[in-house]
Amino acid sequence: MSNARTREDVVRCAAGAASLGVLDEEISDCFACPRLVAWREEVAATKRASFRSWDYWGRPVPGFGNADAEIAILGLAPAAHGGNRTGRIFTGDRSGDVLFAALHRAGLANQPTSVSIDDGLALRHLRIFSAVRCAPPDNKPLPDERDTCAPWAERELSLIRPTLRVVVALGAFAWQAWWPAMRAVYGVRPPVPRPKFGHGAHVSLPGVPDLLGCFHVSQQNTFTGKLTPAMLDDVFARAKELAGL
Repeated sequence: MSNARTREDVVRCAAGAASLGVLDEEISDCFACPRLVAWREEVAATKRASFRSWDYWGRPVPGFGNADAEIAILGLAPAAHGGNRTGRIFTGDRSGDVLFAALHRAGLANQPTSVSIDDGLALRHLRIFSAVRCAPPDNKPLPDERDTCAPWAERELSLIRPTLRVVVALGAFAWQAWWPAMRAVYGVRPPVPRPKFGHGAHVSLPGVPDLLGCFHVSQQNTFTGKLTPAMLDDVFARAKELAGL
């Protein structure tokens, strides 16, 4: 394993990952963004009082799910006390509670909860990963951090490309991250102007997976009713339909 400490290292390590397992290991050892490294390690050291007994992961969070997935969920970044604590994306926080409950209702997860990396959760027809792999301060990665991290998502998409039919973008950040990834992996130019993000937005282009927009499962959206369980159910039902499931 080669620790990625520069953008060039990320490009090289991502391109050389022959499988999702190797890619996950490479991602977990990435140190290419100093601000994100410092933040994820500070959070892991100081901890939240309610998780004081936890040994925080404190590293980049790899993707999770099936190597032959027909559906991919693309998120923003791990939560400071969620994925950054547990080592699995959308695990151990309120956003994950909402997301996995919906995936269970849709038949895409074997259980409705996701609390720890060894809780028995398994996905069906699905892979989940994020545009940025480290928890960022204020949930806001910088453009340079987004671009440095991009080769990880591009390689993950390349590895599941043979079966992938639908991408669900959780939030506007993931929606925008999809277009350069699509071009890098599929060689297809994004439309001009690029389609606007919105909940339920659907973009179908020749030769690439269908893209669906979904409001992010953040507490800001779920607590205010901007995103409801019924709205999530509609998106995942549509994703299954487009994927032929």
